[in-house]
Amino acid sequence: MRTVLDLLRLLADRADGAAPAEELARVAAELSGSAPEAGALALRVRAAMDAGRRRESELAALVGIARDLASESDTGSVLDTIVRAARTLLGTDVAYLTLYDAGRGDTYMRVTSGSVSRRFQTLRLPLGAGLGGLVAASRTPHWTGHYAGDDRYRHTDEIDRAVREEGIVAICGTPLLVDDEFVGVLFAANRSARPFGADDAALLGSLAALAAVSLVQARRLTDTATALEALRGAHAAIAEAADAHDRFAGVVLEGGDVDDIAEALGKLLGCWVTVLDPDGAPTARYGPVPAGLDTAAVLRRAGDTSGRPVAVPCAGGAWVTPVIAGGQRLGTLLLGGLAEQSGRPPPPERVLSPGQVRIVERAAMVTALVLLLTQRADESDRIDRADAMAELLAAVEPLPATLDRLAALGVSPRRPHVLLVCRTAPARRRALAREAAGLGGRSGLVGEQDGAVVVLLPGEDPAAAGARLARPASEQDPDAAVTVGAAGPLRPADGAGPALAEARRSAEALLALDRAGESAAAAELGFAGLLLGERPDVAGYVSGILGPVAEHDERRGSDLLRTLEAYYAAGASPTRAAGALHVHVNTVAQRLDRIGRLLGEGWQEPERSLELQLALRLHRLGRS
Repeated sequence: MRTVLDLLRLLADRADGAAPAEELARVAAELSGSAPEAGALALRVRAAMDAGRRRESELAALVGIARDLASESDTGSVLDTIVRAARTLLGTDVAYLTLYDAGRGDTYMRVTSGSVSRRFQTLRLPLGAGLGGLVAASRTPHWTGHYAGDDRYRHTDEIDRAVREEGIVAICGTPLLVDDEFVGVLFAANRSARPFGADDAALLGSLAALAAVSLVQARRLTDTATALEALRGAHAAIAEAADAHDRFAGVVLEGGDVDDIAEALGKLLGCWVTVLDPDGAPTARYGPVPAGLDTAAVLRRAGDTSGRPVAVPCAGGAWVTPVIAGGQRLGTLLLGGLAEQSGRPPPPERVLSPGQVRIVERAAMVTALVLLLTQRADESDRIDRADAMAELLAAVEPLPATLDRLAALGVSPRRPHVLLVCRTAPARRRALAREAAGLGGRSGLVGEQDGAVVVLLPGEDPAAAGARLARPASEQDPDAAVTVGAAGPLRPADGAGPALAEARRSAEALLALDRAGESAAAAELGFAGLLLGERPDVAGYVSGILGPVAEHDERRGSDLLRTLEAYYAAGASPTRAAGALHVHVNTVAQRLDRIGRLLGEGWQEPERSLELQLALRLHRLGRS
């Protein structure tokens, strides 16, 4: 009876944690001799009490671990805490954690505690290989007291070498699941034989569950931080773009043009900038643009975008974006050299920051606005100049209001000008008019009349002016021919009607002579212009050839025209001409000398003589 009472007292003390386990085992052994069943029950009670106490200790440890994990926001720190806790709670030599690599379809070593082998710390486990591979494939816990000799697992040379190098004998592993998604395996291992059991797997599973919850929390915190950072970046980009927009707007309000916008953009981003027209020709630039830039490739890349900058192959990196207004492509914005400006070597695929993207988009938008306004102003000016040209050509003698209008447009009515009539394919007239307007600037006029482009340019050499616009056709472009008839010089204040008729006849004569794509003035064509033109001007032709001589006769009352006619009728013989005129031969010689001074050198050359004789014949016919 005394022994039973001692046993009950020791059980009570054991429940309070006061009695040592050895004392309780000794009394139970003494009782086993007289009452074997009572001794066995006592030992069972002791084991249950010890297990409960151990579970309480483990739960307390898990609560502490959960408290520690709650303060961790970094995924790496969470995993380190879990692995260290697994090694401590299970009392093992080593603990480690592998993560699943979806891209490669295996798991890799992420965190270790107690490991000494570099090979083991860098190990990768294919799904289904080794104990960890089986846990990963089955999503269930597994354990073994002697891994090297356990045939339940598919051994590989790589895994076995790493396990031997680490000295591991017994292993327990459990899957790590986050929202039912497999992410890795948590392990505890010993360097000596150890009979891991279900309780060890359950404890390790509890740690894995805590790890899963903490990973979810860490991921959410990371996602939140990432979102906040992105929001801050977006806000900074918007603010940066707004400041840039204000700067671009200030440039426009101060009367700046596309060159000024390119300069402002280049200074903001520290890069070179060039603006191309729809045909790829540069219209504005800032900074040293790389030589040999393939503008055709640039235009193709710009055509593939919806307004956002796109990288193009170029030394130092370059980006291109179209300049669009109202659905119309007005040009292309090209920039680059940011990496060179910052002193860093350009990466192979550099990406503009969100703020830089917005700045480039704002620059393209403001550039489109300036180009659109310029285009409309140019169109209004073109219409005004075309109207002024039509008014000048229609007037026999320009009215003062017409002359005032010309002066307001920048055309000097009393300065010498040349007039060109340009014939080309209808589809090419608008482009030809733009080209001609570029030649004259604000000092010239361009318009269309009777299917031809009519151009008034300052100058005194009609042949040289016509040669600047004339061009032949080609096999690739048979409609590219521009045929130019030239006339002048003339003063707009005196009217342009006669010059228009002369230039038109010259252009028509060139086409009739199958000389499309060339340029010529009436003086170059001679009587061919009179014969082949659709509207022959006999009086104008005669005046152009004999005008100085006829004016001298009218002013002085001389008889030079009749002397010239008699000279040619006598076969260019002064003696026979003198006989026909009934004057002395010296008189004829003196008159021929005066005629030579009026007509200029070379008047007796065969070509000039032919023109003079034809003019004399027409003059006589007209007079009769």
